[in-house]
Amino acid sequence: MKLKKILISLLFLSLGMGLYAKGAAQQIRMATGGNTGTYYAFGSAVGQILSNKTGFAVTIQSTGASKANIQLIAAGEVELAIVQNDVMDYAYRGVDLFNGEKITAFTTMAALYAEVCQVVANPAAGIRSVEDLKGKNVSVGDAGSGTEFNARQILEAYGITFDDINKQNLSFGASADALRDNKIDAFFCVAGAPTTAIVDLAIGKDIIVLDIDDAHAAQLKQKYPFYTQFPVPAGSYRGQSAAVKTVAVKATFIVSNKLSEDTVYQLTKTLLESKAEIETAHAKGAELSSAYAVEGISVPFHPGAEKYFREIGALK
Repeated sequence: MKLKKILISLLFLSLGMGLYAKGAAQQIRMATGGNTGTYYAFGSAVGQILSNKTGFAVTIQSTGASKANIQLIAAGEVELAIVQNDVMDYAYRGVDLFNGEKITAFTTMAALYAEVCQVVANPAAGIRSVEDLKGKNVSVGDAGSGTEFNARQILEAYGITFDDINKQNLSFGASADALRDNKIDAFFCVAGAPTTAIVDLAIGKDIIVLDIDDAHAAQLKQKYPFYTQFPVPAGSYRGQSAAVKTVAVKATFIVSNKLSEDTVYQLTKTLLESKAEIETAHAKGAELSSAYAVEGISVPFHPGAEKYFREIGALK
């Protein structure tokens, strides 16, 4: 009799655990960026909406952004991450920032919004175009950063190497301070536009944001397919009376290859069909679109994302 009670108790315990497992939400860990940056704020807004609409338990992690996020997915510590599409290209091919460290444990979910390549210069230094940077004091972003590689590629399109400039490696804020104090003549900044560091600089300093014309943009896109063309709207900065043609890379959601097709399909569908709610929660949601989500992507889409984009005609 005692054994029968034990067996019945074990049966009910087993059934209870089964029901709990069935009802437990699937956990999706999202890697973003520093907790004062756009990746973290945007990711937090999207994560809440995805959780509410899919029933998945999306949790947000503050991280070192693109390169660190790719490494976190490879280590199995997160399932979803925001990265620049150029940095994920480097990882997938094992070049540049990932020289000798090829990582293919991830695939693309969707491109999100533009991170604009802005070349900011002091017009008093006689700079009117990228060609004029030759021989000048130019900050190309932190050493080893994605911005430094963007700067190298853009200069290369104009026939300029780092040996042709007095290269300095400064953060965006330090670059703005240095240009304000006439310690440098120009700097590269890759970020959503308008960028706070440039807005603040332009308040008390005359600046120019340099054009990257159609011919040089086409050259860049041919060699580096992760670039897209992007106009910085007129009035983004004090004294900017016309739109500036430039190029951009994209903040992009990538996912672990371990996620199922159905899970990524649901995440992708919910993301693209929740634009209004996301835009209300974060301004960058305004840039979400199915066409933008698939353009300039050089890393294969996850089968679940591909299924959704083919279903709506964004991919043929």
